[in-house]
Amino acid sequence: MIKGSNVALTALSEDVGTVIVSLGWVSPTGEGDADVSVLLLDAGGKVRSDGDFYFYNNPVAADGSVQLLGKTPTEDGNEDRICFDLTAVPPQVERIVVAASRYGGARFGELENVRVRLADAAGESLLRFTIADADAVSAIIFGELYRRGEEWKFRAVGQGYDSGLAGLATDFGVDIEDDAAEVEAEAASAVEAEAASEVEAGSAVEAVEAVDPVGGNGQPETVAPATAAATLEAVPAPRRPDVAEGEPARRTAAARPRTAKKKVTLPKVTRKSLAENESWKEARLFPVSVLKSDRDREMRATSVLLSVMAQVPEFGRRLTAAFGAPSGRTETFTEVSLPHGDTPRRPDGVIRVERAGKLWTALVETKTNGNSLKGDQVQAYMDIAARRGYEAVITLSNDVALEGSPLVDVKIDGRRKHKVAMWHLSWAEVAHQAQMLIRHEGVGNAAHAWLLQELLHYLQHENSGCHGFQNMGAAWVPVRNGIDDETLCQGDPRALEVVESWERLIRQVCLRMGGELGQKVLPVQRAKRGTDPGTRRALLADQLCLDGRLQAELRIEGTPGVLAVSADLRTGKLRTSLEIPAPDQGYPLTWVKRLVRRLAEAPADLHVETLVESETGGPRGTLERLRPEPADLLPKNTATGITGFRLSLFKGMGSTRGNAESGFIRSVDDAVHRFYTSVVVHLDRPAPRRAAVKETAGAG
Repeated sequence: MIKGSNVALTALSEDVGTVIVSLGWVSPTGEGDADVSVLLLDAGGKVRSDGDFYFYNNPVAADGSVQLLGKTPTEDGNEDRICFDLTAVPPQVERIVVAASRYGGARFGELENVRVRLADAAGESLLRFTIADADAVSAIIFGELYRRGEEWKFRAVGQGYDSGLAGLATDFGVDIEDDAAEVEAEAASAVEAEAASEVEAGSAVEAVEAVDPVGGNGQPETVAPATAAATLEAVPAPRRPDVAEGEPARRTAAARPRTAKKKVTLPKVTRKSLAENESWKEARLFPVSVLKSDRDREMRATSVLLSVMAQVPEFGRRLTAAFGAPSGRTETFTEVSLPHGDTPRRPDGVIRVERAGKLWTALVETKTNGNSLKGDQVQAYMDIAARRGYEAVITLSNDVALEGSPLVDVKIDGRRKHKVAMWHLSWAEVAHQAQMLIRHEGVGNAAHAWLLQELLHYLQHENSGCHGFQNMGAAWVPVRNGIDDETLCQGDPRALEVVESWERLIRQVCLRMGGELGQKVLPVQRAKRGTDPGTRRALLADQLCLDGRLQAELRIEGTPGVLAVSADLRTGKLRTSLEIPAPDQGYPLTWVKRLVRRLAEAPADLHVETLVESETGGPRGTLERLRPEPADLLPKNTATGITGFRLSLFKGMGSTRGNAESGFIRSVDDAVHRFYTSVVVHLDRPAPRRAAVKETAGAG
């Protein structure tokens, strides 16, 4: 589409009761991002109340008409998806505005390929609009859905705002409260408190430098949020991993205001058990001890998951909304017999959602342990769904689907009028969504939280068979041997298999970390590597043949940089690292002293390297050696400019291809977890950078 054009949705597809709108962009650095927002407007072009404003802190409409699904990796970066159930939109709503905004002085002109895409309930892309003139604006209206009589239309808008999210929302009648003054006051208070602590420790001179990095005015410098996220000036005292953010001892202003609705989450502290001794096993709703075969595991896992989806609406909706399902009454079934030629087929499960007398139906095919999906089996279910008018086939296994690399190839008869979408879920993603709800976001009542806890306990049990991606594949050992004896050549298809397995592993690590932290964790895709997934993986496979390394980067929301993971197959070493830019103000000696103090509780074998302007590396050493002499991190040539610091941990790499104690997958998981909990957690969290919306925004 071009800017200003519009189109009726019914002219594009017959299945537009539910649509998925995806906003995407590419950051050349891999670090740029934006947040999406949605506004429901009445005939006067204003929201009916602040509850019609959906954003990061109010992501789901009570009537199911709007649901922000979050980010998903794509072949050229990430897309932020929003599900609209147009049949549930209140009749008073005439327009739905879809926008995104950036913060901390960031502009959309710094991003590439800024676009919006709209797909129908079957997942088929219907339209695409690329905004070519995004420049010095911090917010953009990408497009809008609007009524014309009985049908919905889409208009490509592409209108920019210099005033960001606050200005955009205010224009449409949302009441925005900017708490920047409060944030600045609390930041100043934190700096003064830290300085006082340092004086007590006898570091009076360094305390003065910490309070006044600019040079004597007694006030901390106000740093742009995007910069403050990665500098050392505003780093608080070392924070223990078990200290919850927001406790009085480390109280900071909330970057995201809470919603008005109170949600139920699991308690932070586990209650003391009433058992006489540790040998007593707690009674579980979903026992796993009776599972003896793969068939038992598949049947039990399917029944457990589908039953919880039906009984916990928040969870069921979280999993099915991304597949185009409407919001409505959900029922689930197992082992349903459906006719198919001479031999009836029995899919593992069926999901049915009813809304306004209409049914949305999906067939479910489940695999556990290392069992792979069977192409002929899934093809049969696609054919059955097409004949019976079902909307989707959902496959569920421990494998992780990749963009442009389907787990199962199926043929779709283009002559059929009815379209069937095929979707894939990993058991790791199911566990991630359960964790996010019961540990961080909350559910409607305590019974729902308990059900999700039982589901999560089942999925994580060693006998359930639902452990996520757990095998690097048959090519793993030959590729490692080929790297060792230098016989692996560029273009070898086995190297490409290993690169795909590595990407699956990294995506699973992101899911697990995100579930534990309650924050977005996404793999970084560098724009310079290309947008076509096949081409990008081929380049990475050739690079693996040359230097014997697998490399990836993770963006963890709330951390001061990108977490890099490198597996050197020649040396058998894993390296996890993070780069911190040098502060804008102050003296290099102060920087290194403060950095070493921040890492007081980090492992002694942590490697710290000074990054300098020249191509050659700067001074480096282990934390154990640097603690008594932080000045060893300073270049010998005082004129050499310091650009930042790199923190790295090394560990041995698992040799086997599986997820056992000695396995490569387990070693990568452990390395990332150790680096985050022992190093990253002690570093500064980014300063609050959003204009806060008053708590009434979550009401309604």
